[in-house]
Amino acid sequence: MRIAVLIICGVSCVACSVAPTYRQPTAEIPPSFKEAPGWREATPSDAVARGEWWQLFGDPVLSDLQRQVVLSNQNLAASKAAYDQARASVRELRASLLPVIDLTASGTKVGSFGTGNPTVGSTGSVSTGGNSRYSVTIGTTWEPDLWGRIGDSVRQAGALAQASEADLANATLSAQGELALNYIQVRGLQAQEEVLTATIAAYERALTITTNRYNAGVAARSDVLQAETALRNARANVADLGRQRALLEHAIAVLVGVNPSNFSLPSGEWSRNVPEIPGVLPASLLERRPDIAAAERRVAAANSAIGIERSAYFPTFQLSGDAGYNSRNMSDLFESASSIWSLGLTGALTLLDFGARSARVDQARAAYEQTVAEYRQTVLTAFQQTEDQLAALRVLEIVTTERDAAAVAAKSAEKIAYNQYFAGQIGYADVIVAQTAALSSRQAEIQAVVDRQSAAVSLIQAIGGHWQ
Repeated sequence: MRIAVLIICGVSCVACSVAPTYRQPTAEIPPSFKEAPGWREATPSDAVARGEWWQLFGDPVLSDLQRQVVLSNQNLAASKAAYDQARASVRELRASLLPVIDLTASGTKVGSFGTGNPTVGSTGSVSTGGNSRYSVTIGTTWEPDLWGRIGDSVRQAGALAQASEADLANATLSAQGELALNYIQVRGLQAQEEVLTATIAAYERALTITTNRYNAGVAARSDVLQAETALRNARANVADLGRQRALLEHAIAVLVGVNPSNFSLPSGEWSRNVPEIPGVLPASLLERRPDIAAAERRVAAANSAIGIERSAYFPTFQLSGDAGYNSRNMSDLFESASSIWSLGLTGALTLLDFGARSARVDQARAAYEQTVAEYRQTVLTAFQQTEDQLAALRVLEIVTTERDAAAVAAKSAEKIAYNQYFAGQIGYADVIVAQTAALSSRQAEIQAVVDRQSAAVSLIQAIGGHWQ
């Protein structure tokens, strides 16, 4: 009866915890973003609300690549396996709250080679017979979680599993963002190649005309050499763009889980539009970013760790029980006369450890403070990244407008320089200056669009990648 009462008391005390009451750490949240004070919540399309933010760019090739990332990226596969491992750890620890039941069976025969009625065996050995013993036993052991050590361990593992789930979401967002950035860079290089290809054709015509003028005695030899220099530099730049594009395609192949030797980026038209990013409020940023969620869950896990270490100050108890049969004859094994049972209670308490337990509690508290600081740093970094990209988008919109106007002006200046040169009004050095300025302006115009689209992707990542 005493043991039964103890078991009942133990069950009633299970999940009692000596861990501090968990409170989510606080962080300073501004009422609005400095770089976009008028930014407010928006209602995006259903696809974007599900997290498919790349649909904002309206590029089917990009959308197809994004789907491949989720299915085939090996870093995401590793993160998924880590998450599955964390979930399995929770199930293992949760099982510790319940008794362990074992079934054992044995059969033994004991004899001697002493005196008695000897029997000669087939090998010539002599034995005197022996005693047999057979048993079947079901046993159980259980450690009541009186002080919440096991319960806190389960809560700690559960929080870490949730952090692992957030890590998986963050890794997915990072891989998708990296793919989008690489894809935009590839399309930008493709546009640069088209500009340079057209420029090379113009330079080739200019070289032909200049050579003819030189042969006719109208132009100097230096004009031909300058025209040839411009042409060869443009050809070298095209080749280097091909190198950069190859590297980015290789990176995209790895992101989608394909061997770079077997991957080629499908051709497609580059849409230069920059999508409008649905707005968020600063307070909602904490609920959107998976890295913030992971940091908060690690704070909760560290809080449970304090309770685990505190429970070492209290005694531990283990209940055990066995029931079964034990007989010398197999035929009598399951008779009531052969039945046996036992109940046991074991207790243990550390009396003196010279401060080891208090040191572990202090370590757990320090680890908790560390995770709180890391959480707040993650929040600060999130706001910094958001403010950075809001500023980038705002400024790059102006930059893109000015680059467009500069490219138009430079193209007109180049055309005028050609006409003046052929009319004999200026030297070829002035044409080279106009050519260089026109090419540089067209390339800067393309790069401004690339930078603006990249800033949009980075802003989407900064606010968590979805609008749920």
